[in-house]
Amino acid sequence: MLPDSLAAALKRQRYSLVGGHSAVKPCLWLGRGVRGEGFCYKQKFYGIESHRCMQMTPSVAWCTHCCVFCWRNTEFTDTSLGEWDEPEAIIVGSVAAHRQAVSGFKGAHVDERLWQEARKPKHVAISLAGEPTLYPLLGGLIEGYKKRGMTTYLVTNGTLPDKLASLECLPTQLYVSLVAPDEKTYRRVAAPLVNGTWEKFNKTLELLPSLGTRKVVRITAVKGLNMTDAKGYARLIEKARPDYVEVKAFMFVGGSRQRMSLANMPSHEEIRDFANQIAAETSYAVKDEKGDSRVVLLTN
Repeated sequence: MLPDSLAAALKRQRYSLVGGHSAVKPCLWLGRGVRGEGFCYKQKFYGIESHRCMQMTPSVAWCTHCCVFCWRNTEFTDTSLGEWDEPEAIIVGSVAAHRQAVSGFKGAHVDERLWQEARKPKHVAISLAGEPTLYPLLGGLIEGYKKRGMTTYLVTNGTLPDKLASLECLPTQLYVSLVAPDEKTYRRVAAPLVNGTWEKFNKTLELLPSLGTRKVVRITAVKGLNMTDAKGYARLIEKARPDYVEVKAFMFVGGSRQRMSLANMPSHEEIRDFANQIAAETSYAVKDEKGDSRVVLLTN
């Protein structure tokens, strides 16, 4: 289902393609984790062991946004899957691809115990690239991972609220990306590819309090673009009432380097200041932070 040129580019970028529309790619922190060189902020904040986390997507090149800060190549972006693989095939293929990728980390500087654990992923981050809720059988995919004893962490841009509302199996943790405090900024930053996404995103925020799982609103902060109007962000956060809010810096990596500049990546000090501005306008307070990831955690 992918153009040959895109499939080749993804493989060069160390994506492992699974079936017709899914992919796996080890995170930077997995490699560091098996060498005992640190861990992801998700481990510090939520206990998600970095070396046992599998990063995947069921929609590697399908999305309703073309966010200017996205790390993927957005030249090819489709907004709907014309055909799709069954959840079981994606689960088996993704775990196999992850294990094969992890095998390449073994070496003199790798902790044998951590490497063996990494080959048996315990957590699944359903994110990586694209919009996962475009995959029609997402609930079955989450359920299948859970039946294997794996926690699931779903990241969505919130443009398909009806899909979230109808999930027959909720993820362990649900992330909703918040990229702007108002519609004008949203259109400039998210570059939506379908109509009515701002209204649908707000419907997702209104839906969140009713979903019985741990919920996070994550702000990707881009210097010079969307780090304004803390009150506007506060209004949206209070509507969603998530368990946590993450304020995280845009990272100048991947395809974003073709659209953005290094000057758009905020320092951790700037992220901390912006997080404090948002906290001052909400019932949330700063709980934790991780400087090397340029992220601050708020909780109510």
